[in-house]
Amino acid sequence: MTLRDLVFTPAGAVRAGWRALLFCGLVAAFYSVAVQLVIRAPRPRVYALFQLEQYIVILIGLWLAHYIMLRWVDQATWSYVGLGRGNLKPRVLVIGFGLGALCILVPSGTLLVARDLTITTGLRGSHSWLGLAVAGAVFFLPQSLGEEMLTRGYLFSALRDSFGWVGALAATSLGFGLLHYANPGANVQSVSVVVFAGVFLGAILLATESLYAAWMAHFAWNWSMAELLHAAVSGAHFPYSSYRMDDVGPAWLTGGSWGPEGGAAAVAGMLAGIAVLIAWRRRTSRASSVT
Repeated sequence: MTLRDLVFTPAGAVRAGWRALLFCGLVAAFYSVAVQLVIRAPRPRVYALFQLEQYIVILIGLWLAHYIMLRWVDQATWSYVGLGRGNLKPRVLVIGFGLGALCILVPSGTLLVARDLTITTGLRGSHSWLGLAVAGAVFFLPQSLGEEMLTRGYLFSALRDSFGWVGALAATSLGFGLLHYANPGANVQSVSVVVFAGVFLGAILLATESLYAAWMAHFAWNWSMAELLHAAVSGAHFPYSSYRMDDVGPAWLTGGSWGPEGGAAAVAGMLAGIAVLIAWRRRTSRASSVT
């Protein structure tokens, strides 16, 4: 085997592993540039706006990395990473959003009924609920898209070419969990649950063939916790209005200070969501084979 054989396939294409490494290198380079731009730019007085600025700049870098790989390395369309026009269907967006919201809201509601979580009311928040809901949407939309493009965009597709969907799902889910290791209050349990959340979001991508659907699920999950429940999101606390959700049960079940997404109840919710996805996919496959 020659050096060329290690880099290129018999058809002359760059092997998937090298493409994944090249993509990671581009992301790292663009991220370094983005950090310098953010540092040198005037910093907004509100920290949330500073974070939003970071996410938008990073999104631009991720888009450029995807564009370079798809245009000049793969000669592929955006559909290769689930971001083509054909992947942007209202039905899959609704499925993604619904699963993302319900798979955390239903377990959290169950914990409320069981009194492992409690709602503290009568608080004097400095913002209205509607204002927080809108601000949360503006914040979480680019944040969730950035994390999806980083872990389940080009990298997922390239790894799937080389290692199959199981290998791609395992690798990107592990990376997704490790991305959250620096969050406040992170521990083995919370990161392990985030790894499983990567499996959940990857399952949505695989079932719908749309990264838009995984984006909507990711967004709905975070927004529901922060703005509907006023709970911590991956250890981060956001402003609340007149109420907030507090943890009073065992941390292994409720997630503790990490928020409800870090406990066994959230895992149960995601398992139910994956089961729904499998049933939906089988039904649509049977329907398409009949027609």
